[in-house]
Amino acid sequence: MKKNLLSLFSGCGGMDIGFEGGFKAHKSTLNFDIHKDWVESEEKNNFLLKETIFETKFANDISSHAKVAWDTYFSNKRGFDLNETYRVDSIVNIVKEFKNGNTNVFPKNIEIVTGGFPCQDFSVSGKRKGFMSHKDHQGKIKKNIPTEETRGKLYMWMKEVIEITSPKIFIAENVKGLANLGVVKDIIQKDFSNINGGGYLVLPPKVLHAGNFGIPQSRERIFFIGLKKSALTKKALEELSKADISETYSPYPTATHRLNGEIHYSSYEDKLTTFNKCKNVLLDLEEPEKSDDISQNYYSKAKFMGKHCQGQKEINLEKLAPTIRAEHHGNIEFRRLANENGGNYKIEMKKGKKERRLTLRECARIQTFPDDFNFVIPTSENSRKKFELSPSQGYKLVGNAVPPLLAYHIAKKIESNWSFYFNP
Repeated sequence: MKKNLLSLFSGCGGMDIGFEGGFKAHKSTLNFDIHKDWVESEEKNNFLLKETIFETKFANDISSHAKVAWDTYFSNKRGFDLNETYRVDSIVNIVKEFKNGNTNVFPKNIEIVTGGFPCQDFSVSGKRKGFMSHKDHQGKIKKNIPTEETRGKLYMWMKEVIEITSPKIFIAENVKGLANLGVVKDIIQKDFSNINGGGYLVLPPKVLHAGNFGIPQSRERIFFIGLKKSALTKKALEELSKADISETYSPYPTATHRLNGEIHYSSYEDKLTTFNKCKNVLLDLEEPEKSDDISQNYYSKAKFMGKHCQGQKEINLEKLAPTIRAEHHGNIEFRRLANENGGNYKIEMKKGKKERRLTLRECARIQTFPDDFNFVIPTSENSRKKFELSPSQGYKLVGNAVPPLLAYHIAKKIESNWSFYFNP
């Protein structure tokens, strides 16, 4: 039996893809010695990962572009139209609608809630306004916003959804920068712990580095996990209440890849492999002008603006890629630079390959999205618009997403412990 999942701040669905499984992952991203049981089948370059026990019954975001991408992928995957599953609206408005009497706004029997509440206000690269954000729940700059409706406090509305739906477990995600704001992190953990009068055991949040899980990218995120106390088995409540939770009982996944010689004291220690170089997921791709993949055809045409500006570097194929950001135009890193701009891939340039920035597909590969997820979607021939989902919109979506493979690691760990955690 599938466990009903409710997804908040869903974006284009990175977390949802990972939690449902059943998607193709580049072979280089999986430590086969550790997780060969995750593989359903294999192709030349990809593994088809097994489906999990989770199925998304409700998804939500304020972005209509995110809905287009999400609907296209999941409708194709399921084989029928899922248009009604994804709600484009602010979570504030949806919760208010529920409180005003529409009790059918959320599906019944939700067992897991996930959500990457907005992170811009806690990001190291942003202005770090945090709770003092001057943007409202629609992302618009306003004065005199009700305190609980600023973008920096939207996790409180996720808390309200958890109170309404009463899932057995929830997972909330944000940028690593929040971990460095000690007071903020503690406040959020305390607020989540107060759900339904202290009804949830909220574990100490943990920062996960994507590179530790085969994702060829330097990307770190903090995760909060809460479990419904009344649903837990006696043994699970006892083990999860300990100050030092063992690897066996923890819902957080165990690293499968090592970064720069680091040591992990885990059951996988002798099977860990080195980080996945970004070249492993990029070098089998055709150049944009030769590819049949529309998401590979498009890339930012912004010119090189000097090495002192963000996004003006060439990626190092021998290392993890830099964090894929929700940017477009001049802030997307270069796949290769010309010799006069300090480029290192002289052999590629001699073969006639162009100086260019990363394509949408390359960004998606680095984020571990499957190749059948489209970030550029043209409109029908009769439409006046060229795109239903444009390249600029696609860059923003892929950069905002949780890497699906990272979400899959979390989902599989929770799945493996489900019968231990919860009473039948």
